[in-house]
Amino acid sequence: MWTLPRAFAVPLGTKPARCWTSPIPKRSISGCTTSATSSTKRSRASASAPATTTRSGRFPPSCSTSKTQNSSRPQPAGRSTAAQRSLHNTTTTTAREKERDSVTTPNSAQQHTPRRIDVRTASPYPVLISRGIETMIPPMLEVTEGASTFLIIHQPALAERAAHVARLLEAEGKVAELLEISDAEDGKTIASAERCWDRCADAGLTRQDCIISVGGGAATDLAGFIAATWMRGIRVAHVPTSLLGMVDAAVGGKTGINTTRGKNLVGAFHEPAAVLIDLDTLKDLPREELIAGSAEIIKAGFIRDERIIEIYEDDPTEALNPAGDVLPELIERAIKVKADVVAQDLKESYIREILNYGHTFCHAVEQQENYRWRHGQAVGVGMMFEAELAKAAGLIDQELVDRHRNILRSVGLATTYRHSDFDTLIEVMGRDKKNKQGKIRFVVLEGLANPTRLESPSREHLDAAWEAISE
Repeated sequence: MWTLPRAFAVPLGTKPARCWTSPIPKRSISGCTTSATSSTKRSRASASAPATTTRSGRFPPSCSTSKTQNSSRPQPAGRSTAAQRSLHNTTTTTAREKERDSVTTPNSAQQHTPRRIDVRTASPYPVLISRGIETMIPPMLEVTEGASTFLIIHQPALAERAAHVARLLEAEGKVAELLEISDAEDGKTIASAERCWDRCADAGLTRQDCIISVGGGAATDLAGFIAATWMRGIRVAHVPTSLLGMVDAAVGGKTGINTTRGKNLVGAFHEPAAVLIDLDTLKDLPREELIAGSAEIIKAGFIRDERIIEIYEDDPTEALNPAGDVLPELIERAIKVKADVVAQDLKESYIREILNYGHTFCHAVEQQENYRWRHGQAVGVGMMFEAELAKAAGLIDQELVDRHRNILRSVGLATTYRHSDFDTLIEVMGRDKKNKQGKIRFVVLEGLANPTRLESPSREHLDAAWEAISE
């Protein structure tokens, strides 16, 4: 067993010269900047517990926010667009003016100044958070300056929302085309990717243009992969409409499609130009989707931000309320955790691995269930397995294991799994992308907000964890 580094002051992409021997300190969330887009004020959320170590290693300070640029955007020749065809009408000049007025009128009910979290990698990008997407379109167009055509990839249930985004872009003089993909993991296939590439060609997308995803994590993964591969890389902006997509898939630049051999085995790291989070879309989500998305927020709490755990313990019901103030705070905290980590390690060469807490077992369950389990439910039982594994290895006590179980159950997430032979699951985990030299590697905890890595755990410890969660 060996642990993740205490200090991360090495340049991005630099590999450590030796195995790491110190745990990650508990620390404030400082790898990202939060602000209103119209203000220079910045605030930072910090974990409540102090560092427990006497060594000085900490995450380096945040990087500066990327500058947006104002310039005139080219006005493409007017032509019928997919948004117009899908709605079976023609958008008139008067209608476009009304659309623009509805966005910019100060008295509009949708007028909110977006919150902004800057993901400060080598290619910084903003995560904009607001109620209503209208005010987020102008800053998105600033960071995609030069794009005249946008291909909007969306899932079936989100056709109307995608068409609304298209109309907002057309009101700004852009060409917007729509492409519907299959829902959930069914859309993340090679056949779907080929169809998207063909549509990119038909739409005439150049290297200056942009793809937009409208949907959950699967749409984000696919659209990002298409953007990464079309003409060797064009820009992509994400409009996540699921809680899982908001706090996980849309941020961090991971893209991919599935094969018969596993999930996301084909993909690329391709950071978005912007992420637009409309909190109002959460009101339309089924409760099951809110529950599933909570798993990634809870994960962020266990690996980095203790305040997240406290919020769920204090009021798990309000943590699932899309109309309240608690869930937006949890979303922002989870995004800050991820932004902070990926700013240090975009391509998962070391510290980013902590974001995989619960995911080694999770991915095995998903494959065994033919991807019919919601990802968040699989993450929940994955965290439970890896907490039990850490306990069996003597890294954490029963109290922290029980804390996992109580929080996960309080919001309706799975904590047990009984539907497979464990030897088969071990075989699947043996093919996990994080493994090295044929050794299974797990991210586990040594304490709350204190993750480490466990390499090649004994079969005795694996069996103990399996017995505990398969009761």
